Amino acid sequence: MEQEWKKSLYAYVDLLNKGRVAPGYAQVQGTVKDARFHTMQGERSRRIAQWYERRSITPLRGETGVRTLRTVRQNPGELVADVALHSALYYEKGGITHREDKIESERLTFVRTGSSWEIVNIERSVPERNSLRRAAEAEPAVRLSKWGEVLREPQPSQPLLNRKILRGTPGAREVRYRREEAVAYADRWWKDGNPEFEVFEVDCTNYVSQCLFAGGAPINYTGKRETGWWYKGYNGTQEWWSFSWAVSDSLERYLSAQRLSGLRAEAVERPDQLSLGDVIQYDWDGNGHYQHSTIVTAFDAEGMPLVNARTVSSRHRYWDYRDSYAWTDRTAYRFFHINDYL
Repeated sequence: MEQEWKKSLYAYVDLLNKGRVAPGYAQVQGTVKDARFHTMQGERSRRIAQWYERRSITPLRGETGVRTLRTVRQNPGELVADVALHSALYYEKGGITHREDKIESERLTFVRTGSSWEIVNIERSVPERNSLRRAAEAEPAVRLSKWGEVLREPQPSQPLLNRKILRGTPGAREVRYRREEAVAYADRWWKDGNPEFEVFEVDCTNYVSQCLFAGGAPINYTGKRETGWWYKGYNGTQEWWSFSWAVSDSLERYLSAQRLSGLRAEAVERPDQLSLGDVIQYDWDGNGHYQHSTIVTAFDAEGMPLVNARTVSSRHRYWDYRDSYAWTDRTAYRFFHINDYL
């Protein structure tokens, strides 16, 4: 039985893989009988084709691997499975070949039809649209568990900074932001979270903060979760961190603020004004609340930023995220150039 339904799974993966290189191909029915998927995929294919043309890129080939995370439900005629899709796209621009990677999750429903299996429903996870609970930010006496639940906050303690990661004494003197080290860290941990830190269900800003820290950005520990920029080690069985460390909207406000020392940034108008190790933030709805954070890790042949991220783990992805299921035509961006000296 397992091998039978997996034949349909692999045919679906092949459909997606070919669709990334030739977007019109994704409209072929194949083993997928989800009408809603085909309607949405047709619209998406047209948008991606226009996006490729606007960027002046030529897709060369795609490689997509699939891993079954869990079987949610299984009976003789139906199976529901959560899968992770790791796709790599190779494309040419300006005579240079680029590669981008991303890992996305989906829930697929398979139904037996005669001797074969068909995919009748596709649910796509869009965690980039989520954020750690904003309600918690307005309450100075709350903390969040790994899954985002609000927990009761104990009395503040002395900072328990992770000495295995901390380099130097924060605030002792102005230090150079080591952009190459921030990027090296980003490329090391884009796929799997660093076990020295908590891994959040919505992990993008936690990951970007770790990259900044690896580049030498000094911790600004205040003891208050709504101020400063800091991360603490375990206190009992819980991790502590500032909202600016782990929440995209809070990091945007922290980087926007003026200060004389520590982690500082300049908001710039265009993505081509950014350097390696700089930060881009995303407001999918254009309502002033930022839900996603990325870090610049490379540039394409035209000098436009390529970024890394987590939550939907991504490496060297084009900065505007128009291929993301979270993107809308209302999406607004915030570009931060991190100061060379912090």
